[in-house]
Amino acid sequence: MRIGNIEIKNNVFLAPMAGVTDLSFRILCKEMGAGLVVSEMVSSKGMYHGDKGTERLLEIDSRERPIAIQIFGSDPEVMAYAVKNHLNPREDIDIIDINMGCPTPKIVKNGDGSALMKNPKLAREVMKSVVNVSTKPVTVKIRMGWDENSINGIDIGKIAEEEGIAALTVHGRTRDMFYSGKADWEFIGKVKESVDIPVIGNGDIFEPEDGIRMLEQTNCDAIAIGRGAQGNPWIFKRILDRIQGKEDTPPTKEEIIHTCIRHLDLITNLKGHRVGVLEMRKHSAWYLKGLRNSNEVKKLIYTIDDKDHLKEVLLEFAHYS
Repeated sequence: MRIGNIEIKNNVFLAPMAGVTDLSFRILCKEMGAGLVVSEMVSSKGMYHGDKGTERLLEIDSRERPIAIQIFGSDPEVMAYAVKNHLNPREDIDIIDINMGCPTPKIVKNGDGSALMKNPKLAREVMKSVVNVSTKPVTVKIRMGWDENSINGIDIGKIAEEEGIAALTVHGRTRDMFYSGKADWEFIGKVKESVDIPVIGNGDIFEPEDGIRMLEQTNCDAIAIGRGAQGNPWIFKRILDRIQGKEDTPPTKEEIIHTCIRHLDLITNLKGHRVGVLEMRKHSAWYLKGLRNSNEVKKLIYTIDDKDHLKEVLLEFAHYS
């Protein structure tokens, strides 16, 4: 499929997740077949002020392209500045995604993320400002609305299309729901019917059959997998295999441990030994989830701060029956 002028190999994407979709994880998901990967959300104000931490979030490897960088903010001028001065000059960035879906309090209290859905006029100005300066296709990620009394995702989707947005990702929950309850796939289908730009469905894709059902039920152009990919980058390959009529083969315990260790190497090379190991604790627990006799190992992992020790524990578990 295409988003703007960017050719994408398939329609199974990695959704952006703060604290998860860093360079190391994106590489693994791309290797497992993800057609498009999206960065953690990056602050437009951070780019405007030259924050070093923000710049680190923009690290990219050629192996993960095409890639979308997701930015957040509610000041149209600051958003435009960030795109024009920080993202446009980068030839390794393919798509710019605007975050209008993040529900976390620290984001919405500043009027950013899903708070923009409460102010369609400002949302339009933000989209217009980014599209007007961007040399790359611009996409937007939204939710159904702020709460059950203000479900306006269809209206925001129409505004996005009017302002030249190239594709729209729809998470089938309101902001008030956060990640609770059940994602409303029917609503995603209604958004798809309401606009002519590509629509990417998001929410509650945890198993390969979920991805197939979302594509069939919503008629969306692509799917974006978030929490379902945590500790499970194989989900992309497994969905693609089903689409292509191939046998869907779950990873073995040995494959899971091998990938977890490779992830550990990637993340410590990227972020240094201490930070990498600390961040890898949660990833390791996700990888081991559902494996027999893994509960005690997961508890132990959360006490480990040494890379070699973590590898040793993982390898011992791999050979434990």
